[in-house]
Amino acid sequence: MTTNSAYQAVIAAPLGRVGIRMTGDTVSTLDYLAADAPEQPPVNEAARAVVAQLEAYLRDPRYRFTVPLAPAGTAFQQRVWAALREIPPGTVLTYGELARQLDTAARAIGGACRTNPLPILIPCHRVVGRRGLGGYAGAVTGDPLGIKCWLLRHEGVDVDR
Repeated sequence: MTTNSAYQAVIAAPLGRVGIRMTGDTVSTLDYLAADAPEQPPVNEAARAVVAQLEAYLRDPRYRFTVPLAPAGTAFQQRVWAALREIPPGTVLTYGELARQLDTAARAIGGACRTNPLPILIPCHRVVGRRGLGGYAGAVTGDPLGIKCWLLRHEGVDVDR
């Protein structure tokens, strides 16, 4: 198996391959990779813990992540990402609802969601548009939106696409 040194692990998931980047013992980035990206076993115990928790979530969408996260972002992005982590599985908020909670604009929430370096672990998929799904990872069609639909359906949200 070919390894990709950019990642401390690459796993196969029902929604595609997921690459895990660590900074020390904390998760810094999760990337959605091409379906044919080679899997890579975890390189250390910290990466094994992330893989185990992602697999637990994929079996049970109510699983709550406890691995330490180190997403790089502005103070505003960090505030939005912290709020996203408080949205329970199976629950969605609109960009506007979350914006009102944080006393900001819906577009600013969308921007923070678009730059989220830890999808799934920081569940930006739980934020939707007022009239539909909105976007995911900066896309409004295609594979990223399919991933958002998969994650929401996995959590029991009725998604029309």
